[in-house]
Amino acid sequence: MTLINDVPSVPKAVGPYSQAVKTGDFLFCSGQIPIDPELGKIEAQDVEGQAIQVLKNIRELLESQGLSLNQVVKSTVFLTNMADFPKVNAIYQEAFGHHKPARSTVAVAGLPLGSLVEIEVVVQC
Repeated sequence: MTLINDVPSVPKAVGPYSQAVKTGDFLFCSGQIPIDPELGKIEAQDVEGQAIQVLKNIRELLESQGLSLNQVVKSTVFLTNMADFPKVNAIYQEAFGHHKPARSTVAVAGLPLGSLVEIEVVVQC
């Protein structure tokens, strides 16, 4: 098992966990919230801007390991408001293109730092 931490182009973990863990042929990525890694805080106030930043963070994490969104086998999307599902779904679809990994979407009462969206992924290496 390999712990992945301190990828400079990805926000640092906001708790006692790794950005990702590689074990066997899989990379398990911790949930990403829309922190801008250069600023160290959430800039976007709307769910669309936050979803774009979250997916950018995921893409950066995967690329740091020589991987891409096309290798994602499972994702979980967490939303604080299920009414935002269509907006986030459109941005998600644009990011993944024709690749359609298994996915769950869950409504939650709250997310770290007041985020509106969080996404975690499992990737086959």
